[in-house]
Amino acid sequence: MKPKIISLLLVLLAIFFSNCFALSVKQPDFSGQFYPAQKEKLTAMLDEFLGKAAINPLAGEILVLISPHAGYGYSGSTAAYGYKLIKGRPYKTVVILGTSHHKPFTGAAVYVQGSFETSLGLLEIDDEFTSNLIGKGPDIFNDEAAFGNEHSVEVQLPFLQSVLGNFKIVPVVIGDCSLATCRKIASLLKEVIGARKDVLLVVSTDLYHGYDLKEADQVDMLTLELIKKMDYEGLYYSLREARAQGCGGFATVIVLNIAKEMGYNKVEVLNHTNSAIVTGVSSNGQWTVGYASIVVYNPEGGHMLNNQQRKKLLEIARASINTYLQTSKKMELSETDPVLKQEMGAFVTLNKNGELRGCIGNLSATQPLYLTVKDMAVEAAVDDPRFPALTLSEFKDVEIEISALSPLKKVDSADKIELGKHGVLVRKGYQSGVFLPQVATETGWSKEEFLNNLCAHKAGLAQDAWKDKNTELYIFDAEVFSESKAGE
Repeated sequence: MKPKIISLLLVLLAIFFSNCFALSVKQPDFSGQFYPAQKEKLTAMLDEFLGKAAINPLAGEILVLISPHAGYGYSGSTAAYGYKLIKGRPYKTVVILGTSHHKPFTGAAVYVQGSFETSLGLLEIDDEFTSNLIGKGPDIFNDEAAFGNEHSVEVQLPFLQSVLGNFKIVPVVIGDCSLATCRKIASLLKEVIGARKDVLLVVSTDLYHGYDLKEADQVDMLTLELIKKMDYEGLYYSLREARAQGCGGFATVIVLNIAKEMGYNKVEVLNHTNSAIVTGVSSNGQWTVGYASIVVYNPEGGHMLNNQQRKKLLEIARASINTYLQTSKKMELSETDPVLKQEMGAFVTLNKNGELRGCIGNLSATQPLYLTVKDMAVEAAVDDPRFPALTLSEFKDVEIEISALSPLKKVDSADKIELGKHGVLVRKGYQSGVFLPQVATETGWSKEEFLNNLCAHKAGLAQDAWKDKNTELYIFDAEVFSESKAGE
Protein backbone atom coordinates (compact mmCIF):
# COMPACT_ATOMS: atom_id res chain seq x y z
CA MET A 1 0.00 0.00 0.00
CA LYS A 2 1.30 3.43 -0.94
CA PRO A 3 2.59 5.69 1.88
CA LYS A 4 0.09 8.45 1.06
CA ILE A 5 -2.85 6.04 1.33
CA ILE A 6 -1.52 4.68 4.62
CA SER A 7 -1.15 8.21 6.01
CA LEU A 8 -4.69 9.07 4.97
CA LEU A 9 -6.06 5.94 6.62
CA LEU A 10 -4.21 6.76 9.83
CA VAL A 11 -5.65 10.27 9.87
CA LEU A 12 -9.18 8.95 9.30
CA LEU A 13 -8.73 6.35 12.05
CA ALA A 14 -7.47 9.03 14.44
CA ILE A 15 -10.50 11.20 13.74
CA PHE A 16 -12.83 8.22 14.16
CA PHE A 17 -11.41 7.14 17.50
CA SER A 18 -11.17 10.70 18.83
CA ASN A 19 -14.87 11.16 18.08
CA CYS A 20 -15.75 7.82 19.63
CA PHE A 21 -13.96 8.55 22.86
CA ALA A 22 -14.59 12.30 23.13
CA LEU A 23 -16.33 13.22 26.36
CA SER A 24 -19.88 14.41 25.88
CA VAL A 25 -20.83 18.06 26.18
CA LYS A 26 -24.37 18.63 27.41
CA GLN A 27 -25.83 21.50 25.44
CA PRO A 28 -28.31 23.83 27.21
CA ASP A 29 -32.00 23.17 26.55
CA PHE A 30 -33.44 26.33 28.13
CA SER A 31 -31.02 29.05 27.11
CA GLY A 32 -33.12 31.83 25.63
CA GLN A 33 -36.20 30.60 27.51
CA PHE A 34 -35.50 30.55 31.24
CA TYR A 35 -32.59 32.97 30.95
CA PRO A 36 -30.91 35.04 28.19
CA ALA A 37 -28.93 33.13 25.59
CA GLN A 38 -26.50 35.97 24.90
CA LYS A 39 -23.51 36.06 27.25
CA GLU A 40 -23.61 39.85 27.67
CA LYS A 41 -27.33 39.94 28.53
CA LEU A 42 -27.04 36.97 30.88
CA THR A 43 -24.03 38.48 32.67
CA ALA A 44 -25.81 41.81 33.06
CA MET A 45 -28.93 40.11 34.45
CA LEU A 46 -26.92 38.06 36.97
CA ASP A 47 -24.94 41.12 38.06
CA GLU A 48 -28.18 43.03 38.60
CA PHE A 49 -29.72 40.22 40.66
CA LEU A 50 -26.61 39.81 42.80
CA GLY A 51 -26.21 43.56 43.25
CA LYS A 52 -29.74 43.96 44.57
CA ALA A 53 -29.61 40.96 46.95
CA ALA A 54 -29.06 42.50 50.39
CA ILE A 55 -27.49 39.93 52.70
CA ASN A 56 -25.35 39.96 55.82
CA PRO A 57 -22.13 37.91 55.74
CA LEU A 58 -22.54 34.53 57.40
CA ALA A 59 -19.78 33.10 59.58
CA GLY A 60 -19.15 29.39 59.35
CA GLU A 61 -19.13 26.71 56.69
CA ILE A 62 -22.02 26.42 54.24
CA LEU A 63 -22.72 22.89 53.04
CA VAL A 64 -26.15 23.26 51.43
CA LEU A 65 -27.79 25.87 49.22
CA ILE A 66 -31.48 25.41 48.39
CA SER A 67 -32.39 27.49 45.35
CA PRO A 68 -35.43 27.91 43.05
CA HIS A 69 -35.38 26.94 39.40
CA ALA A 70 -38.08 28.90 37.58
CA GLY A 71 -37.34 31.33 34.79
CA TYR A 72 -34.95 34.03 35.95
CA GLY A 73 -37.61 36.70 35.58
CA TYR A 74 -39.62 34.90 38.24
CA SER A 75 -37.14 33.36 40.68
CA GLY A 76 -33.75 34.84 39.73
CA SER A 77 -33.87 37.63 42.30
CA THR A 78 -34.57 35.08 45.06
CA ALA A 79 -31.86 32.67 43.89
CA ALA A 80 -29.36 35.54 43.98
CA TYR A 81 -29.51 35.73 47.79
CA GLY A 82 -27.95 32.33 48.27
CA TYR A 83 -25.48 32.67 45.45
CA LYS A 84 -24.30 36.04 46.72
CA LEU A 85 -23.68 34.48 50.12
CA ILE A 86 -21.39 31.78 48.70
CA LYS A 87 -19.59 34.12 46.31
CA GLY A 88 -15.84 33.51 46.31
CA ARG A 89 -15.95 30.57 48.71
CA PRO A 90 -13.35 27.91 47.87
CA TYR A 91 -15.60 25.09 46.67
CA LYS A 92 -13.96 22.62 44.30
CA THR A 93 -16.96 20.35 43.70
CA VAL A 94 -20.61 21.39 43.47
CA VAL A 95 -23.19 18.60 43.60
CA ILE A 96 -26.42 19.86 42.02
CA LEU A 97 -29.49 17.83 42.92
CA GLY A 98 -32.33 18.61 40.54
CA THR A 99 -35.65 16.88 40.10
CA SER A 100 -37.09 14.92 37.23
CA HIS A 101 -40.04 16.84 35.76
CA HIS A 102 -40.60 14.52 32.80
CA LYS A 103 -38.89 11.14 32.99
CA PRO A 104 -40.28 8.72 35.61
CA PHE A 105 -37.76 6.65 37.55
CA THR A 106 -36.80 5.74 41.09
CA GLY A 107 -33.57 6.85 42.74
CA ALA A 108 -30.86 9.23 41.55
CA ALA A 109 -29.64 9.63 37.96
CA VAL A 110 -26.11 10.98 37.53
CA TYR A 111 -24.42 12.56 34.52
CA VAL A 112 -21.11 10.78 35.00
CA GLN A 113 -18.57 12.46 32.73
CA GLY A 114 -18.03 15.22 30.20
CA SER A 115 -19.22 18.76 30.73
CA PHE A 116 -22.25 21.06 30.66
CA GLU A 117 -22.17 24.13 28.46
CA THR A 118 -23.76 27.51 29.06
CA SER A 119 -23.17 30.81 27.29
CA LEU A 120 -20.73 31.59 30.13
CA GLY A 121 -18.55 28.59 29.20
CA LEU A 122 -18.04 24.91 29.92
CA LEU A 123 -18.43 23.31 33.35
CA GLU A 124 -16.43 20.11 33.72
CA ILE A 125 -17.96 17.17 35.56
CA ASP A 126 -16.00 15.83 38.53
CA ASP A 127 -15.64 12.32 37.13
CA GLU A 128 -13.56 11.16 40.09
CA PHE A 129 -16.48 12.01 42.37
CA THR A 130 -19.07 10.43 40.06
CA SER A 131 -17.00 7.27 39.57
CA ASN A 132 -16.91 6.82 43.34
CA LEU A 133 -20.66 7.33 43.46
CA ILE A 134 -21.78 4.98 40.71
CA GLY A 135 -21.85 1.22 41.10
CA LYS A 136 -22.62 1.11 44.80
CA GLY A 137 -26.16 -0.12 44.42
CA PRO A 138 -29.30 0.36 42.35
CA ASP A 139 -30.29 3.68 43.94
CA ILE A 140 -27.66 5.76 42.09
CA PHE A 141 -27.01 5.15 38.41
CA ASN A 142 -25.68 6.68 35.22
CA ASP A 143 -28.46 8.04 32.99
CA GLU A 144 -27.71 10.97 30.70
CA ALA A 145 -31.23 10.77 29.24
CA ALA A 146 -32.68 11.98 32.55
CA PHE A 147 -31.09 15.38 31.87
CA GLY A 148 -32.67 15.89 28.46
CA ASN A 149 -35.26 18.69 28.41
CA GLU A 150 -34.77 19.04 32.19
CA HIS A 151 -34.25 22.57 33.52
CA SER A 152 -33.75 21.97 37.24
CA VAL A 153 -29.98 21.44 37.06
CA GLU A 154 -29.38 23.70 34.07
CA VAL A 155 -30.75 26.94 35.55
CA GLN A 156 -28.37 26.75 38.52
CA LEU A 157 -25.24 26.67 36.34
CA PRO A 158 -24.96 30.32 35.22
CA PHE A 159 -25.41 31.49 38.82
CA LEU A 160 -22.62 29.14 39.94
CA GLN A 161 -20.34 30.36 37.17
CA SER A 162 -20.94 33.96 38.19
CA VAL A 163 -19.95 33.53 41.87
CA LEU A 164 -17.38 30.72 42.05
CA GLY A 165 -13.92 30.29 40.61
CA ASN A 166 -12.34 26.99 39.60
CA PHE A 167 -14.80 24.20 40.36
CA LYS A 168 -16.32 21.05 38.88
CA ILE A 169 -19.90 19.85 38.99
CA VAL A 170 -21.75 16.64 39.79
CA PRO A 171 -25.18 16.79 38.09
CA VAL A 172 -27.83 14.62 39.75
CA VAL A 173 -31.55 14.31 39.02
CA ILE A 174 -33.74 12.78 41.72
CA GLY A 175 -36.79 10.71 40.79
CA ASP A 176 -39.38 9.12 43.04
CA CYS A 177 -37.91 7.79 46.29
CA SER A 178 -38.98 5.99 49.41
CA LEU A 179 -37.61 7.37 52.67
CA ALA A 180 -35.23 4.40 52.77
CA THR A 181 -34.00 5.28 49.28
CA CYS A 182 -33.48 8.91 50.30
CA ARG A 183 -31.40 7.73 53.25
CA LYS A 184 -29.38 5.38 51.06
CA ILE A 185 -28.60 8.12 48.53
CA ALA A 186 -27.66 10.46 51.39
CA SER A 187 -25.35 7.82 52.85
CA LEU A 188 -23.57 7.24 49.54
CA LEU A 189 -23.12 10.96 48.87
CA LYS A 190 -21.82 11.51 52.40
CA GLU A 191 -19.39 8.62 51.97
CA VAL A 192 -17.91 10.13 48.80
CA ILE A 193 -17.73 13.63 50.34
CA GLY A 194 -15.84 12.18 53.29
CA ALA A 195 -13.89 14.78 55.24
CA ARG A 196 -13.76 17.27 52.36
CA LYS A 197 -14.66 20.86 53.23
CA ASP A 198 -14.70 22.07 49.62
CA VAL A 199 -17.96 20.45 48.50
CA LEU A 200 -21.22 22.38 48.09
CA LEU A 201 -24.62 20.70 47.76
CA VAL A 202 -27.16 22.68 45.72
CA VAL A 203 -30.80 21.59 45.83
CA SER A 204 -32.84 22.91 42.93
CA THR A 205 -36.48 23.21 43.99
CA ASP A 206 -39.51 25.45 43.84
CA LEU A 207 -42.10 25.28 46.61
CA TYR A 208 -45.89 25.64 46.40
CA HIS A 209 -47.61 25.02 43.04
CA GLY A 210 -51.28 25.94 42.81
CA TYR A 211 -54.06 28.50 42.37
CA ASP A 212 -54.87 29.52 45.98
CA LEU A 213 -52.82 32.39 47.46
CA LYS A 214 -53.86 31.67 51.05
CA GLU A 215 -52.96 28.04 50.59
CA ALA A 216 -49.62 29.11 49.07
CA ASP A 217 -48.69 30.95 52.27
CA GLN A 218 -49.82 28.12 54.55
CA VAL A 219 -48.13 25.34 52.60
CA ASP A 220 -44.84 27.23 52.21
CA MET A 221 -44.87 28.13 55.91
CA LEU A 222 -45.12 24.43 56.85
CA THR A 223 -42.48 23.41 54.29
CA LEU A 224 -40.02 26.06 55.46
CA GLU A 225 -40.60 25.24 59.15
CA LEU A 226 -39.75 21.58 58.53
CA ILE A 227 -36.61 22.61 56.63
CA LYS A 228 -35.57 25.03 59.38
CA LYS A 229 -35.96 22.24 61.95
CA MET A 230 -33.98 19.92 59.63
CA ASP A 231 -36.80 17.44 60.12
CA TYR A 232 -36.17 15.48 56.96
CA GLU A 233 -38.44 12.61 58.01
CA GLY A 234 -41.31 14.99 58.78
CA LEU A 235 -40.68 16.74 55.47
CA TYR A 236 -40.76 13.45 53.58
CA TYR A 237 -44.10 12.34 54.99
CA SER A 238 -45.57 15.85 54.63
CA LEU A 239 -44.58 15.80 50.95
CA ARG A 240 -46.21 12.39 50.52
CA GLU A 241 -49.38 13.68 52.18
CA ALA A 242 -49.27 16.93 50.14
CA ARG A 243 -49.23 19.06 53.30
CA ALA A 244 -45.79 20.33 52.23
CA GLN A 245 -44.76 21.00 48.66
CA GLY A 246 -41.53 21.17 46.71
CA CYS A 247 -40.81 19.76 43.27
CA GLY A 248 -37.31 19.05 44.57
CA GLY A 249 -38.66 17.82 47.88
CA PHE A 250 -36.93 14.45 47.91
CA ALA A 251 -33.62 16.09 47.04
CA THR A 252 -34.20 18.39 50.03
CA VAL A 253 -34.86 15.36 52.25
CA ILE A 254 -31.58 13.83 51.07
CA VAL A 255 -29.39 16.86 51.75
CA LEU A 256 -30.95 17.58 55.14
CA ASN A 257 -30.09 14.00 56.10
CA ILE A 258 -26.50 14.52 54.92
CA ALA A 259 -26.18 17.86 56.70
CA LYS A 260 -27.38 16.48 60.05
CA GLU A 261 -24.98 13.55 59.81
CA MET A 262 -22.07 15.88 59.04
CA GLY A 263 -22.78 18.28 61.91
CA TYR A 264 -24.24 21.18 59.93
CA ASN A 265 -27.03 22.27 62.22
CA LYS A 266 -28.12 25.79 61.30
CA VAL A 267 -30.65 26.80 58.64
CA GLU A 268 -31.32 30.31 57.41
CA VAL A 269 -34.06 31.30 54.99
CA LEU A 270 -32.49 34.19 53.08
CA ASN A 271 -35.49 35.09 50.95
CA HIS A 272 -38.99 33.74 50.31
CA THR A 273 -41.56 34.91 47.81
CA ASN A 274 -43.86 33.58 45.11
CA SER A 275 -44.71 34.30 41.50
CA ALA A 276 -47.84 36.28 42.42
CA ILE A 277 -45.76 38.74 44.45
CA VAL A 278 -43.05 38.94 41.77
CA THR A 279 -45.49 39.62 38.94
CA GLY A 280 -47.89 41.75 40.97
CA VAL A 281 -50.80 39.52 39.92
CA SER A 282 -52.02 38.51 43.37
CA SER A 283 -55.48 37.04 42.89
CA ASN A 284 -56.90 33.57 43.31
CA GLY A 285 -57.17 31.59 40.12
CA GLN A 286 -53.71 32.69 39.01
CA TRP A 287 -51.12 29.89 38.87
CA THR A 288 -48.70 30.57 41.73
CA VAL A 289 -45.30 29.04 42.54
CA GLY A 290 -43.29 29.56 45.72
CA TYR A 291 -39.57 30.37 45.73
CA ALA A 292 -37.04 30.36 48.55
CA SER A 293 -33.29 30.72 48.96
CA ILE A 294 -31.99 28.78 51.97
CA VAL A 295 -28.59 27.81 53.36
CA VAL A 296 -27.63 25.04 55.77
CA TYR A 297 -24.40 25.72 57.62
CA ASN A 298 -22.42 25.28 60.81
CA PRO A 299 -21.07 28.41 62.55
CA GLU A 300 -18.21 26.35 63.97
CA GLY A 301 -17.63 24.23 60.86
CA GLY A 302 -18.87 20.70 60.21
CA HIS A 303 -17.39 17.55 61.72
CA MET A 304 -14.74 15.70 59.78
CA LEU A 305 -15.66 12.41 61.47
CA ASN A 306 -18.88 10.89 62.74
CA ASN A 307 -19.13 9.02 66.05
CA GLN A 308 -18.64 5.61 64.47
CA GLN A 309 -15.45 6.74 62.73
CA ARG A 310 -14.12 8.28 65.94
CA LYS A 311 -14.71 5.07 67.86
CA LYS A 312 -13.08 3.06 65.09
CA LEU A 313 -9.92 5.20 65.26
CA LEU A 314 -9.77 4.87 69.04
CA GLU A 315 -10.08 1.09 68.71
CA ILE A 316 -7.28 1.10 66.13
CA ALA A 317 -5.04 3.14 68.43
CA ARG A 318 -5.61 0.85 71.41
CA ALA A 319 -5.17 -2.34 69.39
CA SER A 320 -2.03 -0.96 67.78
CA ILE A 321 -0.40 -0.15 71.12
CA ASN A 322 -1.48 -3.46 72.64
CA THR A 323 -0.09 -5.44 69.70
CA TYR A 324 3.25 -3.65 69.85
CA LEU A 325 3.65 -3.98 73.62
CA GLN A 326 2.96 -7.72 73.42
CA THR A 327 4.90 -8.61 70.26
CA SER A 328 7.27 -5.67 69.54
CA LYS A 329 5.76 -5.69 66.05
CA LYS A 330 3.47 -3.20 64.37
CA MET A 331 -0.05 -4.30 63.69
CA GLU A 332 -1.11 -5.09 60.10
CA LEU A 333 -4.29 -3.28 59.16
CA SER A 334 -6.55 -2.45 56.24
CA GLU A 335 -9.62 -0.22 56.09
CA THR A 336 -12.56 0.29 53.70
CA ASP A 337 -14.10 3.48 55.10
CA PRO A 338 -13.29 6.20 52.51
CA VAL A 339 -13.11 8.92 55.17
CA LEU A 340 -10.58 7.00 57.26
CA LYS A 341 -8.63 6.28 54.07
CA GLN A 342 -8.19 9.98 53.29
CA GLU A 343 -4.74 11.40 53.89
CA MET A 344 -4.89 13.47 57.09
CA GLY A 345 -2.53 14.44 59.88
CA ALA A 346 -3.23 13.34 63.45
CA PHE A 347 -1.85 13.36 66.99
CA VAL A 348 -2.33 10.62 69.54
CA THR A 349 -2.23 11.64 73.19
CA LEU A 350 -1.99 9.22 76.13
CA ASN A 351 -3.17 10.25 79.59
CA LYS A 352 -2.72 8.23 82.77
CA ASN A 353 -4.71 9.22 85.84
CA GLY A 354 -5.35 12.62 84.31
CA GLU A 355 -1.66 13.28 83.58
CA LEU A 356 0.08 13.35 80.22
CA ARG A 357 1.85 10.05 79.47
CA GLY A 358 2.84 10.58 75.84
CA CYS A 359 1.90 12.59 72.78
CA ILE A 360 3.25 12.31 69.25
CA GLY A 361 1.71 13.11 65.90
CA ASN A 362 2.20 13.99 62.28
CA LEU A 363 1.02 17.37 61.03
CA SER A 364 1.45 16.44 57.38
CA ALA A 365 -1.13 14.42 55.47
CA THR A 366 1.31 11.80 54.18
CA GLN A 367 -0.78 8.64 54.55
CA PRO A 368 -4.37 7.56 55.24
CA LEU A 369 -5.76 8.76 58.56
CA TYR A 370 -6.24 5.27 59.99
CA LEU A 371 -2.57 4.42 59.34
CA THR A 372 -1.41 7.72 60.82
CA VAL A 373 -3.36 6.94 63.99
CA LYS A 374 -2.04 3.37 64.08
CA ASP A 375 1.57 4.52 63.82
CA MET A 376 1.35 7.60 66.05
CA ALA A 377 -0.29 5.57 68.81
CA VAL A 378 2.79 3.34 69.04
CA GLU A 379 5.10 6.35 68.80
CA ALA A 380 3.28 8.08 71.67
CA ALA A 381 3.51 4.91 73.76
CA VAL A 382 7.20 4.11 73.36
CA ASP A 383 9.03 6.96 71.62
CA ASP A 384 8.04 10.21 73.34
CA PRO A 385 11.43 11.35 74.68
CA ARG A 386 9.81 13.02 77.68
CA PHE A 387 8.64 9.70 79.14
CA PRO A 388 9.87 6.14 79.59
CA ALA A 389 8.32 3.60 77.25
CA LEU A 390 4.84 2.54 78.29
CA THR A 391 4.59 -0.94 79.80
CA LEU A 392 1.84 -3.45 79.20
CA SER A 393 0.92 -3.51 82.88
CA GLU A 394 0.19 0.23 83.01
CA PHE A 395 -1.54 0.37 79.62
CA LYS A 396 -4.89 -0.58 81.15
CA ASP A 397 -4.85 2.73 83.09
CA VAL A 398 -4.20 4.85 80.02
CA GLU A 399 -6.88 6.81 78.20
CA ILE A 400 -6.33 7.55 74.51
CA GLU A 401 -7.13 10.88 72.89
CA ILE A 402 -6.92 11.55 69.15
CA SER A 403 -6.69 14.87 67.33
CA ALA A 404 -7.56 14.61 63.62
CA LEU A 405 -6.07 17.61 61.84
CA SER A 406 -7.08 19.85 58.98
CA PRO A 407 -4.38 21.01 56.53
CA LEU A 408 -1.97 23.74 57.68
CA LYS A 409 -2.83 27.32 56.72
CA LYS A 410 -0.20 30.06 56.84
CA VAL A 411 -1.31 33.30 58.49
CA ASP A 412 0.33 36.71 58.30
CA SER A 413 -0.56 37.78 61.81
CA ALA A 414 -1.17 36.31 65.26
CA ASP A 415 -4.47 38.21 65.16
CA LYS A 416 -5.79 35.39 62.93
CA ILE A 417 -5.27 32.82 65.70
CA GLU A 418 -8.36 31.86 67.71
CA LEU A 419 -7.42 30.32 71.05
CA GLY A 420 -9.13 27.00 71.71
CA LYS A 421 -10.07 26.65 68.05
CA HIS A 422 -6.73 26.71 66.25
CA GLY A 423 -3.64 24.66 66.73
CA VAL A 424 -0.48 26.59 65.87
CA LEU A 425 2.83 25.67 64.25
CA VAL A 426 5.66 28.18 64.62
CA ARG A 427 8.71 27.89 62.36
CA LYS A 428 11.89 29.92 61.99
CA GLY A 429 14.72 28.52 59.95
CA TYR A 430 15.15 24.87 60.90
CA GLN A 431 13.44 25.23 64.27
CA SER A 432 9.75 24.62 64.77
CA GLY A 433 7.20 23.71 67.39
CA VAL A 434 3.49 22.97 67.58
CA PHE A 435 0.68 23.24 70.11
CA LEU A 436 -2.68 21.55 69.64
CA PRO A 437 -5.81 23.70 70.15
CA GLN A 438 -6.64 22.08 73.48
CA VAL A 439 -3.39 23.36 75.03
CA ALA A 440 -4.87 26.86 75.35
CA THR A 441 -8.04 25.50 76.92
CA GLU A 442 -6.22 23.25 79.37
CA THR A 443 -3.71 25.89 80.51
CA GLY A 444 -5.92 28.97 80.47
CA TRP A 445 -3.10 30.92 78.84
CA SER A 446 -3.65 34.21 77.08
CA LYS A 447 -2.68 34.34 73.41
CA GLU A 448 0.65 35.95 74.27
CA GLU A 449 1.40 33.29 76.91
CA PHE A 450 0.38 30.57 74.46
CA LEU A 451 2.73 31.85 71.75
CA ASN A 452 5.57 32.65 74.17
CA ASN A 453 5.51 29.10 75.51
CA LEU A 454 5.21 27.64 72.02
CA CYS A 455 8.32 29.51 70.86
CA ALA A 456 10.42 28.98 73.99
CA HIS A 457 9.50 25.46 75.07
CA LYS A 458 8.49 23.70 71.85
CA ALA A 459 10.53 25.40 69.12
CA GLY A 460 13.62 26.37 71.15
CA LEU A 461 13.31 29.98 70.02
CA ALA A 462 13.21 33.24 71.91
CA GLN A 463 9.82 33.48 73.57
CA ASP A 464 8.84 36.53 71.53
CA ALA A 465 10.09 35.06 68.23
CA TRP A 466 6.48 34.89 67.01
CA LYS A 467 6.59 38.67 66.65
CA ASP A 468 9.54 38.47 64.25
CA LYS A 469 8.56 39.01 60.60
CA ASN A 470 10.90 36.15 59.64
CA THR A 471 8.98 33.70 61.81
CA GLU A 472 6.24 31.73 60.07
CA LEU A 473 2.92 31.01 61.76
CA TYR A 474 0.56 28.27 60.61
CA ILE A 475 -2.87 27.41 61.98
CA PHE A 476 -4.95 24.26 61.74
CA ASP A 477 -8.19 22.89 63.15
CA ALA A 478 -8.30 19.71 65.17
CA GLU A 479 -11.22 17.41 65.84
CA VAL A 480 -10.39 16.12 69.32
CA PHE A 481 -12.02 13.06 70.88
CA SER A 482 -11.09 10.52 73.54
CA GLU A 483 -12.28 7.16 74.77
CA SER A 484 -14.42 8.82 77.44
CA LYS A 485 -15.72 11.50 75.05
CA ALA A 486 -15.86 9.82 71.62
CA GLY A 487 -19.33 11.15 70.90
CA GLU A 488 -18.68 14.81 71.68
